[in-house]
Amino acid sequence: MPSVPPSRTSPLVGRVAVVTGAARGLGAAMARDLSERGADVVLLGRQPEALAETAATLPGRTGWWEADVTDVGVLGRAAADIRTRFGVPSVVVANAGIAEGGPFQETDPATWSRVVETNLIGSANTARAFLPDLVATRGYHLQVASLAALGASPMMSAYCASKAGVESFAHAFQAEVAHQGIAVGIAYLNWTDTDMIRDADQHAVLRELRRHMPPPARKVYPVEQVAERLVTAVERRSRAVYVPGWLRLAQIGRATLPPIVTRISRRELPRLSAREPFRETGLLGAGGRDDPAETARTRTRPPH
Repeated sequence: MPSVPPSRTSPLVGRVAVVTGAARGLGAAMARDLSERGADVVLLGRQPEALAETAATLPGRTGWWEADVTDVGVLGRAAADIRTRFGVPSVVVANAGIAEGGPFQETDPATWSRVVETNLIGSANTARAFLPDLVATRGYHLQVASLAALGASPMMSAYCASKAGVESFAHAFQAEVAHQGIAVGIAYLNWTDTDMIRDADQHAVLRELRRHMPPPARKVYPVEQVAERLVTAVERRSRAVYVPGWLRLAQIGRATLPPIVTRISRRELPRLSAREPFRETGLLGAGGRDDPAETARTRTRPPH
């Protein structure tokens, strides 16, 4: 779906929007769509070369800052620097996230913790760093969550725990800042065509997980389509956005999902693991491979 061209009718024109995890994937796609709709866009991430490359392709006024969302000091200094040099943000997209898969017992504890720290603590750090700006502008904060927040999956315990956590955090944050004129939205996403998801399909544990989902739930959606929907939600200051839209039904029936998943897993996991043993995947995608936790894990892990 094509992005909306710059237009004075967009409430984003002239606004400063910050996107975390913006070096590639969904963050980069959202940055492009925000820019095309007239926002001044600031990209945050851990990989300066990729951030610079992405920023250079955006049509509007852009900037980028290197910041790891798990480092509250670095993130706070970046927010202050952005405020001084670029302008006061009125839109913040907490998108930065990583994932790993595999049997819980075999997962490296540092890797498991890193997923939760990045996805959950990093999202809270992002909200904390930019809250003064959102108060000043009566702005909008979009928290990127996942279908994993609604119905947990085996072999992805850290990712599911972190996304359930960010959903709960966003609900609490939403209620806490509403009287200040700040709107908080939650984005519930299914499989999106990023390098993290493409990397997941190279691992039997996650490839089989997706293959055994119902047909609508296993579909992978183009990143541009997902970004367009999320940026439209930013324009509308939506409390929730579901991509694809049928995820609303999963929200309604979420209490029924864990027992269904458990029943299917009890039957399928022994059969699948007998065919190909499940192993930990490590952190997925290019961003995951560059993460300090993944670098340490691959340096110390024994060969299979």
